[in-house]
Amino acid sequence: MLTAHLTLDPAFRVAPVHRRTFGTFVEHLGRCVYTGIYEPTHPTADQDGFRQDVLDLTRQLGATSVRYPGGNFVSGYRWEDGTGPRERRPTRLDLAWHSTETNEFGLDEFMAWCRKAGVEPMMAVNLGTRGIESALDLLEYCNIEAGTHLSDLRVANGAKEPHAVRMWCLGNEMDGPWQIGHKSAREYGRLAAETGRAMRMLDPGLELVACGSSGSSMPTFGAWEATVLEETYDVVDFISCHAYYEEHDGDLASFLASAMDMDHFIDSVVATADSVGARLKSKKKINISFDEWNVWYLSRYQNAEPMTGWPVAPPLLEDHYHLADAVTLGGLLISLLRHSDRVTSACLAQLVNVIAPIMTEPGGRAWKQTTFHPFAQAAAYAKGDVLRVETTSPVHETSRFGEVTALDAVATHDGEFTTVFAVNRSVDQPLTLTADLRSLGALRLEEVTTLSGPDPYARNTADTPDAVAPRANSDARLTDGKLEITLPAVSWNVIRLSRQ
Repeated sequence: MLTAHLTLDPAFRVAPVHRRTFGTFVEHLGRCVYTGIYEPTHPTADQDGFRQDVLDLTRQLGATSVRYPGGNFVSGYRWEDGTGPRERRPTRLDLAWHSTETNEFGLDEFMAWCRKAGVEPMMAVNLGTRGIESALDLLEYCNIEAGTHLSDLRVANGAKEPHAVRMWCLGNEMDGPWQIGHKSAREYGRLAAETGRAMRMLDPGLELVACGSSGSSMPTFGAWEATVLEETYDVVDFISCHAYYEEHDGDLASFLASAMDMDHFIDSVVATADSVGARLKSKKKINISFDEWNVWYLSRYQNAEPMTGWPVAPPLLEDHYHLADAVTLGGLLISLLRHSDRVTSACLAQLVNVIAPIMTEPGGRAWKQTTFHPFAQAAAYAKGDVLRVETTSPVHETSRFGEVTALDAVATHDGEFTTVFAVNRSVDQPLTLTADLRSLGALRLEEVTTLSGPDPYARNTADTPDAVAPRANSDARLTDGKLEITLPAVSWNVIRLSRQ
């Protein structure tokens, strides 16, 4: 039996919990939109064609914002194609995902869906095949109340009130050779700065995101961020990070420790951004929008047979997640939370069907994947301030990251409730955790749950949607401000306490 210890003190504050940390992502990719959030013929569809079962699950997930419309898709997107009467909308070929886009679901439908889901829209502009003029037109259509050509067009299309989008991504993954309109860092930085400045002339209150590297393994990582920020530092508020993780060659121990890579990624980008700021003699701090992250078995997609033809909404990237995927995702959430001093926005990519916590059958059922649960619990219970967690933990060796701690944890505190999120990364040994909580005052246990099981590769399906789900953990004891609990191997754990 492994043993670990942690200490909490409300004085050890990292930063407030940012609600945008619990954002997600909707892209015109595979079945995310069509037969995902939108399916007019579905038995649960409302008058707008939105699947009510998916809306209900989105609310249960606790998503706070949604990035749209991509992703790689945005670099060839003509936003006006998805406006106005559906019968007049053009059908286009999407080069990013080798699919046919009908544009039946477009900009105004997305905004209507966001209102019903209770989420904040986060838009990306096309800096691949387009640029400043198109971004300004889209902004005018979305945010100007009335009295101009494009704002009046929005009103005529049925959206009387402005969409009032505050957060905008200046393109997507422009460092990637796969991206339509791929550019060098200097080329992209100049275009992003020019576009951002023009957009602020139209709407000064925007929050703008510059494209960082599409992964820390990119050969230009670091140099890309430095060059882009040299051009955009005074214009943007965020630099983006994107990261996906998968288990390689049965190396479960390294996979469970994926948050080690995310920690290093974030720290490296913060250091680069602050270095640029120092050289520019700026007091401004650039924050991170980690607007694509997830477990994604990318190697499966890369090794798949090339798609033939140009199908509409083909089943792409439909990973079926298991318990170990969910525990790893929980560790990534812990990483995002403990960096809340600089990571102030994040998007789990994606929401439905495409590497997603929610799965659907066309015309049929919707259910929660295993990864749904850690995200939903963190979104529901992470409130107030993030606390720095001082831990002592046994370590074990991994092939990718060297020595890693068995325990990974973070905590939040809002004065009334304290929540500890903890992962046991050991592949085969339970861990007894003791916690010194005396500085928080008199507490009582409210709820203790564990996501675990005998098979780390157990999955949920439409027939067994609750096979992997959080269960009550009755092995927790709180005595005189000292907590003791056993965390099973390969487990995500949530411990909620309240003031007496």
